[in-house]
Amino acid sequence: MAKRSTADTLLDGPTPKHAQLREILREIATRELPPGSAMPSERDLTLRYGVSRLTVREAIGQLVAEGLLVRVRGKGTFTGRPRVDVRLHLASFTEDMRQRGLHPETTVLGHAELPPPPDTAEALRLAPGDPAYWLTRLRKADGAPLAVERGWFHPAAAPGLLGHDLTESLYSLLHRHYGVRLEHATQTVLAESADAETARLLEVDPGSPLLVFRRISTARDIPVEDMRSWYRGDAYQVTMPLRTEAGESGRPSEEVAP
Repeated sequence: MAKRSTADTLLDGPTPKHAQLREILREIATRELPPGSAMPSERDLTLRYGVSRLTVREAIGQLVAEGLLVRVRGKGTFTGRPRVDVRLHLASFTEDMRQRGLHPETTVLGHAELPPPPDTAEALRLAPGDPAYWLTRLRKADGAPLAVERGWFHPAAAPGLLGHDLTESLYSLLHRHYGVRLEHATQTVLAESADAETARLLEVDPGSPLLVFRRISTARDIPVEDMRSWYRGDAYQVTMPLRTEAGESGRPSEEVAP
C-alpha cells in the first residue's frame, strides 16, 4: 500500500476509530484501486494504523455491507465490481451474460432422476412419486461466481435431458433438441442468507445476503421447469419497470415476469 499522509492518522476524539478507518478505506477503494483489486490485509491495516483487529473488521464490514468491498473466503477483501443490473425477462443466464459483454461459464454440480418434493411435483403437474430431472449448477460471469441453480425439469418435455451437455444454455438445448420453446414463466423473488454450502460455492461468507429466484416456466401452457437460483447480493441487482394497467388508476404492476 502506498505511503499515506498524516491526515490519515487515526485520532482520539468523538469520531470512533472504526469510522475514521472506514473513510480511509473508502478512499482507497474508490480512488486508488480499480474494481476487483485486493485491499490491504487486516494484519497490514492493524499494524499501519495502530488499531485492533476488531476495529479493522468493523470498518471493512461496513463497506462490505455497502457493496463497496467484497470478502472472498480464503483470499481476502477486494474492491467491488459493478453489479449486474438485470431487467426481468424470460432468457437464459448464458444469453443474458453474453448480451452484457460478459463471458458465461457453467459447472454442473450434480444431476439425477428422482421424485421431486411435493411443491415441485405440484408445479410440474406430476403425480406423487413420479420422477423428474434434478439439476444443480454453478454459474459464473467473467470467472466470478454469480449464482447457484437448483432445479427440476419435467421428463416428458425433454426425455433423456440429463444425457446432454448440461454446461450449455438449457433453453437453447430444449429448443434445439426437443422443439420446446419456453414462452411464459412466473417468478418469485425473495431474500435469504447464504448457508454454508451455497456460501462456499459463491465464495462469500456464510450469512451473506442473497437474492433468490424461483421460476416456473411453461411451453404451450405445459410446465417444463421449476428452477431456484441463489444470486450473490453484492454482485446482482434487478430492475423492474412498472406501469399502470389500462383502465386502472394508481395500481402499478410488473411489466414483465420474469
